[in-house]
Amino acid sequence: MGTWSEEPFGNDTAADWAWELDEADSWDVVTDVLQEYLGDDKTDTGADEVAVAAAAVVAHGAGLALSEAEDTESVEGFLARVGAPPASAVTAARAALDKVGGQSELAELWEDADELDEWRATLARVRDALPA
Repeated sequence: MGTWSEEPFGNDTAADWAWELDEADSWDVVTDVLQEYLGDDKTDTGADEVAVAAAAVVAHGAGLALSEAEDTESVEGFLARVGAPPASAVTAARAALDKVGGQSELAELWEDADELDEWRATLARVRDALPA
């Protein structure tokens, strides 16, 4: 796992996905990822990591401060172009965070690393930033 922190963009897969935001001009790129993730019965680590990153983009669009420890230039530019997230993205982000935080391959990896509580705290911080 190319991971350096429990932050949403603290792994290679999520950081790579965030670069796709450089070319995006609508929330579709984020909502499509979230909907695809929610529609898949199985999870895999890469999909889990991208779902968390996509949910974090929604949370950042709703006002969650971006972490200084992460390279979030692509996220900032994306949000400047597209504005606040639509309600459908917020709903999907909540559901994706619930799914990945439950029984997912990524949760198992964090458990194996004895850092599950810290990672879940990060997920909770992101989820709590989503508007009700």
